[in-house]
Amino acid sequence: MRVADFAAGSTLSNWRRERGDPSLSEVHRTVAVASHGSVWRKLLAFLGPGYLVAVGYMDPGNWATSLAGGAKFGYALLFIALLSNIMAIILQHLCARLAVATGRDLAQACRDAYPRALAWPLWFLAEIAICATDLAEVIGTAIGLNLLFGLPLEIGVIVTALDVFLILWLQNKGFRWIEAFIITLLGVIALCFVVQIAMADPDWGQVIRGFAPTTQIVTNPGMLYLALGIIGATVMPHNLYLHSGIVQTRAFGTSPPEKREAVKLATIDSTMALMFALTINASILILAAAAFHAAGHTSVEELEKVHALLSPLLGSAVAPTLFAIALLCCGLNSTVTATMAGQIVMEGFLDIRLPPWLRRLVTRLVAIVPAAAVTIAYGESGTAKLLILSQVILSLQLPFAIVPLVLITADRGKMGELAAPRWLTGIAGAIAGIIVSLNVKLIIDLAFGH
Repeated sequence: MRVADFAAGSTLSNWRRERGDPSLSEVHRTVAVASHGSVWRKLLAFLGPGYLVAVGYMDPGNWATSLAGGAKFGYALLFIALLSNIMAIILQHLCARLAVATGRDLAQACRDAYPRALAWPLWFLAEIAICATDLAEVIGTAIGLNLLFGLPLEIGVIVTALDVFLILWLQNKGFRWIEAFIITLLGVIALCFVVQIAMADPDWGQVIRGFAPTTQIVTNPGMLYLALGIIGATVMPHNLYLHSGIVQTRAFGTSPPEKREAVKLATIDSTMALMFALTINASILILAAAAFHAAGHTSVEELEKVHALLSPLLGSAVAPTLFAIALLCCGLNSTVTATMAGQIVMEGFLDIRLPPWLRRLVTRLVAIVPAAAVTIAYGESGTAKLLILSQVILSLQLPFAIVPLVLITADRGKMGELAAPRWLTGIAGAIAGIIVSLNVKLIIDLAFGH
């Protein structure tokens, strides 16, 4: 059934076509938001989507780039983690603004705003980003299963495909169950890293200095490669599609004041979650710098090698177990959110009409089959390089998600009163420019063999 009027504001002009079905229609506006009462009560209703987005900070691909960066360059890339976090906060705010103002997720907005000749390539590039995301998550989850239970990597890859049934089960119980599942695993990850950082006892003076920028990040090709990987692992293209979809699970009001309040509350939710994620993201790099770089192990990349070295370097048999538990939790979390993002991308761009379980299965297979094939073909020996490469691919895909987001949210004809102010569009445009410039430099360095 078409629901072109599922929220107020559907008459906004400048769209090439009317809206179709809402994003994630089976959970659309299912989380009640009180129309009256304190702002704290309303904020509690909005808390949740930001933490699903924050999972992108902690996916196994991010582990690989942060661990490699910390082991090779010490604390120097902490600035990139901070910069990525600032970028993410701004861009996720624009996603919430887009969703509330138009009732569209980013995929739907691109489909409705641009001709097919442009929208279809954007869809194809978004699918590549989803595949790269899944590649990292499939590998990370399989390695976590291997480290904890001795499960062969090839079997672990196949097991990760079963997460689609977990999502279906949780979603049938309500979207809040998915959020509770994600937040619980985030808590486990945080606890694991708190203990490991305490064991590693980093130099906190160097940690603080690591958050300051240095020109070496741009002039050193190896450092730039890992910096781009960290940006790609943090400001992930699929997160932009995901957030603009799951914000619409909230049944906020449709009047202009209620929409403005919804944007504010959704921004608070995502900002709090991303600040939490920065702590975890930085902890991964700090652990690598304190445990490996300080001991002269500057070429640590493989997650299995990290697991093997933690015990002798930190003097505790518990440390590698905590590392494996946190890795498995990260992989499970990431597969849940990436599968939802894949559904949003496919539904939004293609406007397909399938039963929810079949849509979920199709979008999962589109992403996991290439990821599983690559993982099985390369085996354990190539997992680290594949993880880092997947994050660089994500960084290269970022402009094709960010630029449409910035342009659409700046268009008052499409966004109405909630169009982004010029200063915000300027900052977001600068972020897009930085990422594009870094990508161009990376491509030039790779082309000349640096």
